[in-house]
Amino acid sequence: MFELSTEALDPDALRQRIEDLGCGAVVLFEGRVRDRNRERPVERIVYEAYAAVALAEGQAVVAEMQSAHALSEVLVVHRTGQVGLGELAVWVGVSAPHRDAAFAGCAATISAIKARVPIWKHEHYRDGGPEWLHPLP
Repeated sequence: MFELSTEALDPDALRQRIEDLGCGAVVLFEGRVRDRNRERPVERIVYEAYAAVALAEGQAVVAEMQSAHALSEVLVVHRTGQVGLGELAVWVGVSAPHRDAAFAGCAATISAIKARVPIWKHEHYRDGGPEWLHPLP
């Protein structure tokens, strides 16, 4: 499942949604807003998405990753709106019967989300004006 959220993410609640007693591995990725990017001091980020397309493409990525890596559960939630330093911007969780599939599936999922889903970030800096960035890897 792929979701967009304007609210702060609760990693414990999200993890519970991917638990599966048939799986021996759960791998999580938490993407957080850091205080520097390209040698500039970041103040905050504002994420914008074309929701209809982002949801459809995000769900397509999830389905592809689930099939390609034999994952039991896949959940991706990406923030939109203003996100402050240290806050979660994106959360990815996968469960799989075995750890190799879970690690590979989680890494491939976040890479595909960043490459394919139309979510842009408007990065605001402490030393001057903001800049639009496309979140490519």
